Amino acid sequence: MRTYATAQHTGTDPGQCDATAVRSAPDGTRAYVLLDGIGRRETTHQWALGAARQIARTAARKGDAEAGLRHVYNLCRDDAIHYGSGHKAAAVVAVKAPGKPLTVAWCGDSRAYLMQHGIAVRLTEDHNKRRVYPPTATDPYGGNRNHITSFLGSDATDEDRQRQYGHPAIETATRKITGPCRLLLASDGAYEPHEDTRHCLYTECDGDDLIPTVQALVNLAVDTAVKTSRSLDPNQVYADNATAILADLTP
Repeated sequence: MRTYATAQHTGTDPGQCDATAVRSAPDGTRAYVLLDGIGRRETTHQWALGAARQIARTAARKGDAEAGLRHVYNLCRDDAIHYGSGHKAAAVVAVKAPGKPLTVAWCGDSRAYLMQHGIAVRLTEDHNKRRVYPPTATDPYGGNRNHITSFLGSDATDEDRQRQYGHPAIETATRKITGPCRLLLASDGAYEPHEDTRHCLYTECDGDDLIPTVQALVNLAVDTAVKTSRSLDPNQVYADNATAILADLTP
């Protein structure tokens, strides 16, 4: 049986630029990558596919999520410096090596969750304006969560982003795996509708077969977004494209 599965739904958009990649090293190390491409151009989609594969290859070979993301981030940063702003994506990477903790790295607002013991634990912190300007009593919504403050394809350094937004361009997390668990990587279009309507992510990801489970997750995200937007304004029905990777992990 497959130990991981991916799924995408274009939502109400005519196209999408998301990409996923999974690569394994000879020693059993496996890297999972999800890129939420910004825009609708096919050239951006092809760029995201190539970037995701390159990140996954490097991360699996080096056995570390940050090493894979950092390598491609720097390549894209060089392009942005020399050729101007081009393609962009929110990226999240997770790497599990045999006998070692799970490593996670990200830039943007794509997320990683670990499902274990009946709960979904978020491993990432969003790079967006809502993190920079969190909700308060006088401003219950805070900053715009759709305005991301770091992304693959930026010309910014860690220091640039730290000065501007209070977080580096790339952040990392490490989690010790103590038993069988499930990893979820998700774009904002896949997790926001569930979060907004208080769906239990653990329950939504708890199916025995990964393929229909992750497909149902993104389908429900899009259906929920459509219903929510229709209830607010029947003339402005919208659902973002949704992409996710679901994987079973063992120590």
